[in-house]
Amino acid sequence: MTDKFITRFAPSPTGYLHIGGARTALFCWAYARRHGGTFILRIEDTDVERSTEAAVDKIYESLRWLDLGWDVVPPPRQMQRLPRYQEAAAQLLKAGKAYHCYASKEELEALREQQRARNEKPRYDGRWRPENARGKTPPAGVQPVVRFRNPDDGIVGWRDLVKGPIEFANAELDDLVILRGDGVPTYNFGVVVDDIDMHITHCIRGDDHVNNTPRQINIYHALGVPPPLFAHVPMILGTDGERLSKRHGAVGVLEYRDRGYLPEAVLNYFARLGWSHGDAEIFSREQFVGWFDLEHVSHAAARFDPEKLTWLNQEYMKVAADDRLAAEVLPRLERLGGRPDAGPPLEAVMGLLKTRCDTLETLAAEAMLFYGNAEPAPGLLVEHVTDASRPVLRELAAKFEALTDWTPPALGAAVKEVLALHKIKMPALAIPLRVAVFGRTQTPDLSAVLALLGRERTLARLSRHTGLT
Repeated sequence: MTDKFITRFAPSPTGYLHIGGARTALFCWAYARRHGGTFILRIEDTDVERSTEAAVDKIYESLRWLDLGWDVVPPPRQMQRLPRYQEAAAQLLKAGKAYHCYASKEELEALREQQRARNEKPRYDGRWRPENARGKTPPAGVQPVVRFRNPDDGIVGWRDLVKGPIEFANAELDDLVILRGDGVPTYNFGVVVDDIDMHITHCIRGDDHVNNTPRQINIYHALGVPPPLFAHVPMILGTDGERLSKRHGAVGVLEYRDRGYLPEAVLNYFARLGWSHGDAEIFSREQFVGWFDLEHVSHAAARFDPEKLTWLNQEYMKVAADDRLAAEVLPRLERLGGRPDAGPPLEAVMGLLKTRCDTLETLAAEAMLFYGNAEPAPGLLVEHVTDASRPVLRELAAKFEALTDWTPPALGAAVKEVLALHKIKMPALAIPLRVAVFGRTQTPDLSAVLALLGRERTLARLSRHTGLT
């Protein structure tokens, strides 16, 4: 163990980076950053049939979007380290702590069926342990696997930095395969060799790995290396207490980007899944790094609440810089068919609308108020621009045209004059005005949106829908 803190996040590239993986990566990254240590991203790609380069790229893209930078470049990959695993397996074979096993898949499945029929826990029975294999002739043409010789008795345990003391009886653990016949390591062996070589000091991972830990600790001891400190963080469940799935809103990290969430909001929310700092709900990345510790990681499962994430995103959008939001919204606006060149400055629109929207997608949709087709549906026009409202709108258009100051206060004053003149309440004017100018019955503050839309566009739309042209 070195004095330096070294953590790692080691995803398998068999799909998108999900919420649980991203939360684990965040905790590993923050712990290393707080202690001035090293954060390693490692790609565990030994599941050759399911691993893809596209998934590797998505992992990189997801972590970059969250701004969780890694310190070893390029990230190490297990399939590039096969000779090292074979070397470590040979070390265990030479020391008598591993052995070759020639049992076929069919043979092992038959063994498990027999054990299940006897209501026993399915497990390897050690039939190819050296003392049990005396006199046996290895079957011809069979490429053996290498099995780790687990200790027969005693206790294997550790003090988990989240869960506290945990112990397992060695008698409960069978001899696991550590190297397949093709020379590719299994998970429990590859992770130990990698963590040894990369000098990992703190192994922070989901608590679904608790049952793997005693096996890995025994392999560490067999290789003559002290294990790292372990911290198993709680699972993430849906709001109904069931295992998190897509029906709870659990999707890949990049889908939150595509749905219009800000990365700092997503990061803030993930940080609160199983960890807390007093009552703090909203905090910066710098604050999180300064506060993060394992003592305040909960023992209980966290619950993922999509509504809470959306609320948090809205809070971040309220204070986001208008030019940044404009850059994020522009491509979304164009996908909706908006014409940013045919309306007011996008930054100004962001400043007006951002407090009303909870994602970049809804912000883009609202911005179409200024950049999209403002033609009201025929039924809406007939309902609201009537014989009763049309004279009022014409009166207002005349007042607007006479304005020398096209600002919210001046526009608001003109509206009030027309209301007083016709002795009507605001809805009787505001709703027909919105329909005629914006093609909808609701908008943000009327004077503000008219000021942003501009004199020329406002008067042209009023004229077109009040029969002045």
